[in-house]
Amino acid sequence: MKMETVVDLNTPIASSLEQVLECFDRELRSDLPFVNRLTAQVRRYRGKLLRPKLLLMAGRLTGELCHDHVVLAAVVEMVHMATLVHDDVLDNADVRRRQETINRLIGNEGAVLLGDYLISHAYHLCSSLGSTHASRRIAAATNTVCEGELMQIENRGNLELTESDYLEIIRRKTASLTSLCCELGAKVSGADDEIVEHLAAYGLEIGMAFQIVDDLLDLTATESETGKTVGRDADLGILTLPLIRFMAEASTSDRTKLAEVLSNGHPQKTEQVRAMIGDSSYLDEAMGVARSYVQSAIMHLNNLPDNDAKTSLITTAEFVIQRRQ
Repeated sequence: MKMETVVDLNTPIASSLEQVLECFDRELRSDLPFVNRLTAQVRRYRGKLLRPKLLLMAGRLTGELCHDHVVLAAVVEMVHMATLVHDDVLDNADVRRRQETINRLIGNEGAVLLGDYLISHAYHLCSSLGSTHASRRIAAATNTVCEGELMQIENRGNLELTESDYLEIIRRKTASLTSLCCELGAKVSGADDEIVEHLAAYGLEIGMAFQIVDDLLDLTATESETGKTVGRDADLGILTLPLIRFMAEASTSDRTKLAEVLSNGHPQKTEQVRAMIGDSSYLDEAMGVARSYVQSAIMHLNNLPDNDAKTSLITTAEFVIQRRQ
């Protein structure tokens, strides 16, 4: 997909998206200059803005965008940014969006606190809305994200991790938030429960596909392609879908070799893992699973109104499996 097509996806929501970014910046503004410098660095983490765009597109598909859409889109982006800052600490990552990570700049302590700062501002902003429904739903989704991250940490080095457990991890840590974005966008527009459920399901499927592709890029892409530190899953002993399928079918000797590669003391883990599965079908199989999630996501849009926002949601789904960053 050409970049021009991606840019065109913003057309139905362009003015509202600008308001989201203004709201984001305004909420994080501090009277402490060094805090403003750090939040300016976080703003450089902005990439696809997938979550706020999903919320706005779902809202535009089902009605007119309003102030609450803008606020909630800023809130979900703050929550997402907080998870990125904390993830970089967990992964000991040095680069994100071709910039030094917060933990690289100010250390893990400062990065953890800045992530907390983003979370606290997200809920401060969300509390400005008249209803508590969105706040409760965002809090519940954030709880689920944390559970997914804890589940992943618990299973580092677990060579018996099943595919169903892997899918549950990514459902919680990634897809739950993308699902909520679509749910809230439609809910604020006054869509009926059936439509809200279809859009929430669309968001869930998109999130599943997004994380599978992200995991594949971590294994197969370079830092220059993705703009962030890669190879961290293998370094941390985290099994993703291609490795899970490899382990399910590998010979005893190959399983033993992979276990050795993923052990804490083995150097150049990612390169070794790539060498073991690079010529196999497991990478293609994992991408096939991501494609199936995208196809399922698009099916949830079939009976929804036809407008430019629906076209953008369909194209966004297709873009998820074509991206390289």
